[in-house]
Amino acid sequence: MSRQKKKPSGCGCANIPFSVILIILGGGYWWFNQKVNLDISKLFSKVQQTTNPASPTSTPSLSITPNPTPSNQPTSSPTITPPQKLLPQTNWDKKVIRGIYLSRYQVTNNADEKIIRQRVRYYRSQGINTIIHGVWGNGCTMYNSNVMQQTLGYKSCPNQFQDLWLEWLIDEAHKQGMQVHAYFEKGIKIDKNSPIYDLAVSRKWLVPGVDKTYAGIDHYVLDMEIPEVANLFRNVLVEFVQKYPKVDAVQWDDYLGYHAELPGKIDRTAKLTNFLQQMITAMKKANPSVSFDICHHNPYWAKRYFAADWQKWNVDRVFIQAYNDNEANFQEELNYAKNYAGVAITDQQFHRLKEIVNNDAIKSILVFPLSKKPEETAAALKIGIK
Repeated sequence: MSRQKKKPSGCGCANIPFSVILIILGGGYWWFNQKVNLDISKLFSKVQQTTNPASPTSTPSLSITPNPTPSNQPTSSPTITPPQKLLPQTNWDKKVIRGIYLSRYQVTNNADEKIIRQRVRYYRSQGINTIIHGVWGNGCTMYNSNVMQQTLGYKSCPNQFQDLWLEWLIDEAHKQGMQVHAYFEKGIKIDKNSPIYDLAVSRKWLVPGVDKTYAGIDHYVLDMEIPEVANLFRNVLVEFVQKYPKVDAVQWDDYLGYHAELPGKIDRTAKLTNFLQQMITAMKKANPSVSFDICHHNPYWAKRYFAADWQKWNVDRVFIQAYNDNEANFQEELNYAKNYAGVAITDQQFHRLKEIVNNDAIKSILVFPLSKKPEETAAALKIGIK
């Protein structure tokens, strides 16, 4: 029998030609070097990213201006303005209201917006902080009134004025930090020049007799006990504070009363009080932000000689008239004024200015230009308080 051949054992490397082995070893060496170099490159790349991280794309880049190269020239320091010292308040400045009366005739002859605004700024420059401007007088309004039109057949006094004059006045005053008080001149009294005089006579709206409180002119007093008359005044006032809601106050004076010397010696005190209470209540309901003020005689004199028991009227502020320059009378009025909102004097009493201004108990001062030249009065006032 022939013998079987044995299978060769091992890997058979001995049978591989030596040249092939060299090729394999050379290729392995080359592959190893490439892998090491690749890993090292990746490593250096990661290190570089860690050292200089890239900004996120969502973050906006900031433009940085490089510091300027320093020069040998000295740098100028910024100029620092020291804070201005506020001037101490004078005794005049401390008065709550420093007011001047302007007649309703100040807006006649079609005073335009420029004139009215300049006028306000002028009074502000003279130390005035309140303008008490006439809006009613001698039985008619110095603005267009639906109440007047419906009741009397005409909408205002016959004087020429621009429709927006009071809006301009209030607006400019408030811009200047001032107030405007609407002055109901002459109150419930009229004279024969009133546009409603003939109508009042024909409708028997006047109380009997002539009011001769002030020399030189005869007045006739409207009877507030007549419902039609009382309604006219109440409706006019309500309409006014609704038409001019930004006005700061309304003011009535001593013409709101019945002089004791009227014939018949009738005591109208209670009736007048009732009328005033109702009128003020109606006004407050229409516009509660408006102050109802009076400038009247002291409470004793007002009640005794004018049937004006204003302490029961529920007014907001009272200014005591001290137009009588008799020394004893003036000091008495001044003592009353200490207990109320302030005092009213005329431009013929400026010799008393320092006495009043320096009196801390007098809280406010109102000036009435009897000269009928309010701008000159304001200039003289500024000089007088120095």
